Amino acid sequence: MAGRSGARDRQETTTMSDEQVSGHSRRFDVRVTAESHFAWLRTRLAVERTMMAYMRTAVALIGFGFGLFQFFYKFQNAPEIGSVRFPNAAWLLGLALIFGGVLAAVFSVLEYRWTLRYLWSDGFAAVAGVTRKGKNTPLYAVSFVIILVGVFAFLAVLLRLV
Repeated sequence: MAGRSGARDRQETTTMSDEQVSGHSRRFDVRVTAESHFAWLRTRLAVERTMMAYMRTAVALIGFGFGLFQFFYKFQNAPEIGSVRFPNAAWLLGLALIFGGVLAAVFSVLEYRWTLRYLWSDGFAAVAGVTRKGKNTPLYAVSFVIILVGVFAFLAVLLRLV
């Protein structure tokens, strides 16, 4: 019995070279099994972890840039400190770090959205086993808040409001 199902599985699945010869547009066939469903779930959670890692990096860059600017700005304005050779260096470095953090957050949202769209595409719909509606995580909201904080910090440092 096991030999018959193995032969049938080999007949149903095709290799990528067979697909290239026959001209199919799909890269591979997705079979709905518990294993493929859990693999899809692991991939989905890996995408979430990657997005959270991007956000941690963005927060670190924004916070470090803002803190660096604050420290050196207060340090330069102290009365006992003489003239500084490059007075705008901390300002420019702070702006660059904050801008890098905001850029990382924006690109991570775009990559996250693209990857989710791919995972929910028609080829994986049967494997996903759930509908899109009501299955969103708060990552978009958190990302949006981090981007807003970064833009606010960038403008505050740029205009030297702090």
